[in-house]
This record gives sequence, C-alpha cells and structure tokens, in this order.
Amino acid sequence: MSLKEAENLVKSKQRVADHGEVFTPAWMVEDMLRLVKDESGRIDARVLEPACGSGNFLVPVLLHKLITVQVRHGKSPFEKRHHALFSLMCIYGIELLPDNAQDCRDSLSAVFNSFLGVDADSEWARAARWVLAANVVQGDALSMALPDGQPITFPEWGYLGKGKFQRRDFRYADLTQRASFEGTLFGEVAEEDLFTPTRSHPTMTVRQLANQATA
Repeated sequence: MSLKEAENLVKSKQRVADHGEVFTPAWMVEDMLRLVKDESGRIDARVLEPACGSGNFLVPVLLHKLITVQVRHGKSPFEKRHHALFSLMCIYGIELLPDNAQDCRDSLSAVFNSFLGVDADSEWARAARWVLAANVVQGDALSMALPDGQPITFPEWGYLGKGKFQRRDFRYADLTQRASFEGTLFGEVAEEDLFTPTRSHPTMTVRQLANQATA
C-alpha cells in the first residue's frame, strides 16, 4: 500500500487516536463481498455494518443489490423502482461519529438517485432519505445505544407488492439475539413468539414515505 493510499483511509490522526477511525479500502470490500456473493446480491438480504463510517462497505453492497434489481426488474419501471427502494431498506449502519453517519446516508442516497435517474427533490429521493434516516444511525454498536442513551432501534421493512411497504421496529439488542436461536431448541418456535416489535406501522406507499421526509 502506498503512502497516498494509506492517507486516504484516515480523516485525521487525532480521529484515529480518539476513535480508532480507519476506513476499509475498496479492494478489501470487494474481496469480502465475493466471499458472500450469493448473499450480497440478494435484494432482500439484510446487511448491517456496525461501524459503517462514511459507507465504504455499504455503498458497494447497495451497488450489488441494484445490479440484481436491474437484471430481474429492469423491464418494468414500476417494479424496478420499488425493488430498488426495498434493496435500500435492507441496508443498515451504525456509526459513532455524526459526520460519518451523514456522509454514509448521502453516499447511499446518491447511488440510489443515480440508479433511478431522479433528482434530490423527487418523491423517490425523499422517500429514500426517510428510510436512510432510520436505517443509518449515529450510535455505539457496543453499548447498542444512541448518544442520548436510548436503545438503538431499527425498522424491519418488507415489500408486500403493488407498491406497498410494511415497517416494524425492533430494538437492536433483540435483533442480535436472533442468530442465537437458530439450530437450538428455539429453532422450531415462531419468530414472532420470541421477538416483539416495539412498534408496528400501517402499510405505506412511496408517496407516504416521501411525505414523512418533509413533515
């Protein structure tokens, strides 16, 4: 690695000292995604980066998902747009530093808008910003808390078809426990019997999501 490449992985030496902030290089991200290529390209595969920085990992994940969207739904503008938004809904991040968290949201928004060919004021772009405000949070992944001490909560999105999206909110601490029940005595228990959402929302359209962003 050259000195210039190394410099691109840090914003400042002080941030490295204070927060251990070092960004994952693009070549390493692609190598990691190739190891899980069957999952990384799935539209509905949920991906969480607990130290997402400015999106060095999540942006390529979104790009992989959008390739799948284009292949499967590119011939239908309606399905392409809705599945593109759903692919964004399945991407999550936690970041300790507020500027990095916002940079991550902005980068993901830019990729999404470019894929659909929309500007930042469009209904689709506003809906995407609302989703990202909920999916990419400033917080501490270790304590599973927001800066104010409240528990990190993530929305679990579902696409029901015909332009309708479903949202249920879960505490991050509960979500991390799901894997613990796979292959155990609890493997035969329905998920809804173990994990209760903190809130269930009415189904929403893109227009309703976009209106939330401007409310």
